[in-house]
Amino acid sequence: MPPIPPLTRNLMIACTVAYCLQLIVPGLGQWLALFPLASGYFMPWQVVSYAFLHGSFEHLFFNMLGLWMFGAELERLWGQRRYWHFLLAGVLAAAAAQMLLTMATGSLVPTVGASGGLFALLLAFGMLFPNRIIVPLIPPIPMKARTFVIVFGALELVLGLYGGGGVAHFAHLGGMVGGFLMIRYWRGQPPFGSRRR
Repeated sequence: MPPIPPLTRNLMIACTVAYCLQLIVPGLGQWLALFPLASGYFMPWQVVSYAFLHGSFEHLFFNMLGLWMFGAELERLWGQRRYWHFLLAGVLAAAAAQMLLTMATGSLVPTVGASGGLFALLLAFGMLFPNRIIVPLIPPIPMKARTFVIVFGALELVLGLYGGGGVAHFAHLGGMVGGFLMIRYWRGQPPFGSRRR
């Protein structure tokens, strides 16, 4: 098993430390979780800080597993700077999608988790390695990365439309859109110009 590249490793450590701090520091989530604008608790840094918090150990575990599975290889391919820019684009796009949703629905519930950035990485992995075989934990069925991305994207859309059980499904989709747009920007494809490498 290849070593985890430095930025992915540091992000995994940071999320784990943040989760531990959540357990021992009262009110940390009120400062760092992503609150809707109408809640009165929104602060600008929350559009990034929310991604380091997690609602449960299982939430943390599966996000860090995904970060390792998809992020490590993308960091090795892109290098730290490009990888960080891409991940940040996914996190910000997920935050924007969730804030729009809470404005439309009137929800005052805060959002936490790195899932939006993770779904951006998932999309990138599927675009760059479409024929790579992935065996998800649930269900443990081998499938091509491209198929995996399509299935999970469709599942997020359906669950978002028909009841998500407290999961920010549209934030996940927002992360995928942000990742897709970032790749098109780098490639100089519409809706962006052709000057990019």
